[in-house]
Amino acid sequence: MCRINNSKLPQRMRIVDSYDHKAFCDRCIRVYDSSNGRDFPEIYQIQGRDVGWSVLDTAFTPDGRHIAYSSWSPCLHLVELNGDCSSHVALPLCPEERRFCIFSLVFSSDGHEILCGANDRHLYIYDRGANDRTLRVEGHDGDVNTVAFADDTSQIIYSGGDDGFCKVWDRRTLNEASPKPVGVLAGHMDGITYIDSRGDARYLLSNSKDQSIKLWDIRMFSTQDVTRRTLGGHKWDYRWQKVPKKLVNRKTNMKGDTSVATYRGHSVLQTLIRCHFSPAFSTGQRYIYTGCAYGRVIIYDMLTGSIVSKLQGHTSCVRDVSWHPFRPEIISTSVSHKHRLFTSDSF
Repeated sequence: MCRINNSKLPQRMRIVDSYDHKAFCDRCIRVYDSSNGRDFPEIYQIQGRDVGWSVLDTAFTPDGRHIAYSSWSPCLHLVELNGDCSSHVALPLCPEERRFCIFSLVFSSDGHEILCGANDRHLYIYDRGANDRTLRVEGHDGDVNTVAFADDTSQIIYSGGDDGFCKVWDRRTLNEASPKPVGVLAGHMDGITYIDSRGDARYLLSNSKDQSIKLWDIRMFSTQDVTRRTLGGHKWDYRWQKVPKKLVNRKTNMKGDTSVATYRGHSVLQTLIRCHFSPAFSTGQRYIYTGCAYGRVIIYDMLTGSIVSKLQGHTSCVRDVSWHPFRPEIISTSVSHKHRLFTSDSF
């Protein structure tokens, strides 16, 4: 089945929905029903509360009954998905920073905990059972843009930040007063925008402002000295400036890079663009896919590093993409006003 699906990658495009404003810069969360694969009716429209200029991240509980969202606020918000979705529960994180936001949040496999990465350089964990924040550790020398659980045990945590590091944490040995990761993965020349775990507590992906994706094996840790010196030489803002030539034209990895593989060919600008492993069920996780600042969805062959597909259709930056866990479908959302669905010709 995987062999057949891998020979019929999603290519055919159609618009799922469009708005009269930018999809990302919005205070409204829309939930669609994707069960039949053809029509995507909107089933919930949730107006965010205590939202700054935009909702920054969302996550479903594993049972699909609740959704959590974050913004420029000292609280997460949890919404029960039933009726009019009027039940918004604020989950206070009690940060020390006045201007605070959560860039990334994810539920544990049992749905009891929420792991967060914040702009105050800290990682947070909120325990839904205890109804309290149970962990706050300083993890990076800059914004923590992305966090992930390594596997279903929820004991190993990955984080990535603007300091250019991916860090691996073991909660069983973690001390809030003096937090130390069990290992650091260094090799990127700029900040990390997203991390995706393969789910096996061994491999992870990282997307970066240095215009590359890297594949890591956490059995191969790094030293931090080389990365610290390299990052110190960058003075540009990826949100509105062009990529420096030394990053665009780079073909080799820097000294001390311990990544397994590097993937180049997409562009990371304007926002925290995300990358993912393709689904295990339908593709055997053979591919890596990502959004792109030039309005494309890029699919890489994980083993060869080559680009196997460039999905066109958007007119502006594609922030995030999602490959259906069982069907040959990819849905993408951009900074423009539309969501697009790419399907296989045989589907």
